[in-house]
Amino acid sequence: MIFIGILASIAAIGVLCWLLFTLAVFTLPLFAGVAAGMWAYESGAGWPGGFIVGAVAAALTYGVGQLLLAFVRPLWLRIGIALALVAPAALAGYHATHGIVKHTMPSETWQIAFSVIGATAVGVTALLKMTTMATPGSPGGSVAHG
Repeated sequence: MIFIGILASIAAIGVLCWLLFTLAVFTLPLFAGVAAGMWAYESGAGWPGGFIVGAVAAALTYGVGQLLLAFVRPLWLRIGIALALVAPAALAGYHATHGIVKHTMPSETWQIAFSVIGATAVGVTALLKMTTMATPGSPGGSVAHG
């Protein structure tokens, strides 16, 4: 019976991690957009105003993050920006994995172990996607000039 729980956990984690891997880059912009949209709605902007403010905030957060990663030169600053953008994705990966495993595995030790593996996988994938999307093109083309 425990073996079936482990297999079900692995299958569910695989499907949800695929979804998280696909959408992980947008975790911080989504959070910023939802927070700004809720603030606008609660301040009297209504549903349309809250949606517009949230969409603009999410787009600005994503755009500024990509621009910073593309044009900031010091490595320590790039690493800090990347970690700030990837940390919410890793946290979402942990909680998503833990939510699945919590219902399929009785051992808390294994729940935490699988959750950490899920968080690491989602965080690394988000980091790789984010850095490859923000890489500026080479200005000189593919021919080396001497």
